[in-house]
Amino acid sequence: MGVRQEIGERIARARRRRGLSQAVLSGLVGRSESWLSQVERGERSVDNHTVINALAEILGLPVDELTAKKSTAMMRYQAAPGIRRAMMGYDGLSASIDSRLAEGSVESLVWLQHEIRRVNGLYQATRYDEVGRRLPRLIVATELGSRHAPAGARRAYQTLRSLTYHCTTTTLRRVGEPELAWVAADRSLAAAEEADRPLLVAVSAYRLGYVLIRLRETERALRMVLEAADSLRRSPRSLPVLGALYLVAVTAAAAAYDRAAVLGFLAQARQAAETIGEDRNDFWTAFGMTNVAIHEVSAAIEFGDVRRAISTGESLNLSALATGLVGRRAQVHLDLARAYAVQRKDAASVNMLLQAERLSPELVRYGGRPRELLTQLLKREHQASTPELRPLAHRAGIV
Repeated sequence: MGVRQEIGERIARARRRRGLSQAVLSGLVGRSESWLSQVERGERSVDNHTVINALAEILGLPVDELTAKKSTAMMRYQAAPGIRRAMMGYDGLSASIDSRLAEGSVESLVWLQHEIRRVNGLYQATRYDEVGRRLPRLIVATELGSRHAPAGARRAYQTLRSLTYHCTTTTLRRVGEPELAWVAADRSLAAAEEADRPLLVAVSAYRLGYVLIRLRETERALRMVLEAADSLRRSPRSLPVLGALYLVAVTAAAAAYDRAAVLGFLAQARQAAETIGEDRNDFWTAFGMTNVAIHEVSAAIEFGDVRRAISTGESLNLSALATGLVGRRAQVHLDLARAYAVQRKDAASVNMLLQAERLSPELVRYGGRPRELLTQLLKREHQASTPELRPLAHRAGIV
């Protein structure tokens, strides 16, 4: 059986399990019923990145099961085992049972605050490998402090523990470790509650929301972030976090292909950004009008509205973002690369990927979607027009 026929049968089986007719499924992904029939019979391939993602989401299949190659699997994040060991260490637990067994002293609040700022800065600069080298010590230190600091300092240590797990969550989600990211997000939420910091609880919900979307729990993510947003409406000081929660809602609604909901959440996020009047980075959320526009571009691509995505993306003034927000800048190039690929403007797509790589090699190397896009481009490679495609794919570990 050929690869194309195998993929077609996989789609047909999943469609029938979901109780969908060919007419319904083809309509959901914006294609004709005859097109889907040909795909399921193995007479044609699915080579559109947006359609592949739509089919994967609707049918509950991994994207790599709908592509001819399975080389798009995430490159292994070397720091993941060390982070996992730190999270599973339960250092100092015996002293919590019997204080006479306590050893050593906890790290100072000043050092922890400094290190958390540094690690978050490295994350937003997409230096994920260096973040991964620093996180294990930070995790162990905040766990110990939250258990063994003097009673009067426990809330402060719980606050720092929550902030540590925020960065752990976002990093692990970016590098293809969503299950471990979920554990970190859950711990950040518990620590924020222990610290009695309502705003920090909302930030934890913001981080957890993106993880749940990555785990295909979009309805759960949407319900959670909207509940958190409703609780923040009455506090002007929480506007950046409120706006950031609406951006999670945008991502969740786009993943569920709910165009009306996306437009509504974008409007609410835009209103918060306009009220603030500047791009901010409270709790490392990078919220402001620029990030709202970036999410608008990403959502447009999910709906296949590539002309709008390109128009909005190319007109973005990224200089409004703080210097350290490398990931946000690179994301625009990655989204434009996807949009150009849908138009089959492969040379422009490769150029955007190269710009993203120049900004953030690690985002291209670890990100699932850049790797999927590179695989798609390789399948229809025309070396004369895209001479840099194969070297880029090699650097990303695909070929």
